[in-house]
Amino acid sequence: MMYGSAEKRVLLLVSSLSSFLVPYTVSSLNVALPVIGSALSLDAVTLGWINTAYLLTTSVSIIPLGKVADIYGRKRIFILGNIIFAIASLVAAFSSSGNLLISARAVQGIGGAMIFATSVAIVTEVFMPGERGKAIGIITATVYAGLSVGPVIGGILTEHLGWPSIFLINVPVALVVIFLTVTSLKQEWKYINTLGIDPVGILLYVLMLGGCMYGLASLPSVRGFISLTAGLFFILIFINWEKRQFEPLLNISVFSENHVFLFSNIAAMINYATVFAVGFLVSLSLQFNRGINPALTGIILLSQPLVQTIVSPMSGHFSDSIEPRKIATIGMVFSTFGLVILLLTLSGRPLPFVICGLLVLGLGYGLFSSPNTNAIMSSVSRKNLGMASGMVSTMRAIGQLMSLAIAMIVFSLIIGTVQITPSVYGQLEKSISISIVIFILLGLVGVYTSYSRGNLAPSPLE
Repeated sequence: MMYGSAEKRVLLLVSSLSSFLVPYTVSSLNVALPVIGSALSLDAVTLGWINTAYLLTTSVSIIPLGKVADIYGRKRIFILGNIIFAIASLVAAFSSSGNLLISARAVQGIGGAMIFATSVAIVTEVFMPGERGKAIGIITATVYAGLSVGPVIGGILTEHLGWPSIFLINVPVALVVIFLTVTSLKQEWKYINTLGIDPVGILLYVLMLGGCMYGLASLPSVRGFISLTAGLFFILIFINWEKRQFEPLLNISVFSENHVFLFSNIAAMINYATVFAVGFLVSLSLQFNRGINPALTGIILLSQPLVQTIVSPMSGHFSDSIEPRKIATIGMVFSTFGLVILLLTLSGRPLPFVICGLLVLGLGYGLFSSPNTNAIMSSVSRKNLGMASGMVSTMRAIGQLMSLAIAMIVFSLIIGTVQITPSVYGQLEKSISISIVIFILLGLVGVYTSYSRGNLAPSPLE
């Protein structure tokens, strides 16, 4: 089916606006977390759960909700996701305790899962191969725009209006997205499936991924090990079940038979695991160890996503004509090098050196993400677009949660569950350095994985 240029523009606009909300909230919260911790009397580990709760529910929900969207309509689920995200933002803004705020973030994760499970799938189906990379690059750029303005806006809002105002901005943006989608996009995108949804597969998937992700985020506690072990056990059951289904929740054969799809997803997970928690760590280091206020911290953190916003549309466009793995692998190399610069400069060097590390990290991030997403979405058939779109977002959420989990585990072992005060600033800096060393090692693994995926086969979307 051919789509007009006006409908394509509206689709890109609503997809970009909704994709803006989530990273904006996360990056602005990174700046506000020290203030939230003081206001609600939260320790460093609990502060980490404010973003971890969102990522946990997102990672568990994306694939099942993507399947629901494939059957009942991607536009319908996209609209519902924006509604849920807006309502949860209101609850978060008026939270008076850490538990309520974390719960609101968990509900936001369900709304975010609905958005990300549908938006990229719709764009991939509407835009043809010659223009798909550019379109995905534009959406990726808006994700980075959210990351870019988040620290600045979050720092200013936190300092002058209080941290709840960060969430209140989400509401009017979500309302605009809902209005434009309802009034301007008449087509409903779905994949006809007469067998319906596999409830057993969904349950096993939730137990599998939920157990692994909650366990990882809860380490090194005993409940963390128990949950992780249970999750690994359910992986085996889930794979065995899915192989015997005619319409599985997750098409296992796509992973086993499609080398590009498998390794591109693994590379995406490693990429996000490598870089996501850096903003959180740098924010803590600048505000606690250097005494920099939230507004200036936000401006410093702006350097990384600003480069990402500029680079990602270009790298996405180039990936339409240049093999995506080449661009993405170069991006992973730059990301890892940026982490090395931060490790050497964060604790004592002048701020320009820290900004340099963030700039290099942003360059690598921007070079990697759009070509890698283009490779994933272009490597599957049209009927698997919903699943592929869900995997893009699932790998993002899993990688982000892994990144935060690594930082939280290090905090638990070095600092413990105590509120951050001047007496533990030295331990805080040590925890940050150890976390970055782990991320550098992950980055080296990501370089190998990205390069090893192989070349993209021509014309897979048939």
